[in-house]
Amino acid sequence: MRTSSRFAPVVSCVAVAAVLGACTTTRTVYVPTAPVVATVPAAPIVVMPTVLEYGRVTNIEYFPGGTAATRINIPGALVGGVAGAVIGNALGGGRDATTVLGGAAGAAIGSQVGRTATVVDPAYRVTIQTDSGVLRTYDVPATGDLRIGDRVRVDSGVIYRS
Repeated sequence: MRTSSRFAPVVSCVAVAAVLGACTTTRTVYVPTAPVVATVPAAPIVVMPTVLEYGRVTNIEYFPGGTAATRINIPGALVGGVAGAVIGNALGGGRDATTVLGGAAGAAIGSQVGRTATVVDPAYRVTIQTDSGVLRTYDVPATGDLRIGDRVRVDSGVIYRS
């Protein structure tokens, strides 16, 4: 009596699902960030005085919002691959080719089902040349009435027309 092993088709479906789950395209989009403050354990806390600078706006850039990145749903790809392999095996009469194709299709569909995206808000990058000649950039959600060439006062990171 011949015993058939289903170990090879299942392993191949899982391998295909893992490969398809690792395939992704990532689009880099500008993400406005706040200043990063690093703390060192056992270091004395230094309080920075308020910084007051004057200068002129030299450039304003607009960065539209949208999808920043998508993450692949690996568990969905694995579950979809196994389910697709089972369905492909049932529809194909136990042939290995249909089992593998069903597993690949199930992995592709399963990875798309739970895919998540991070949405980025639109932002403006305002470049200011201070009176001392230093170029500083600030990421703000809106420019208000700021225009290129305006005289500004920057008080602790907040931009005011002056």
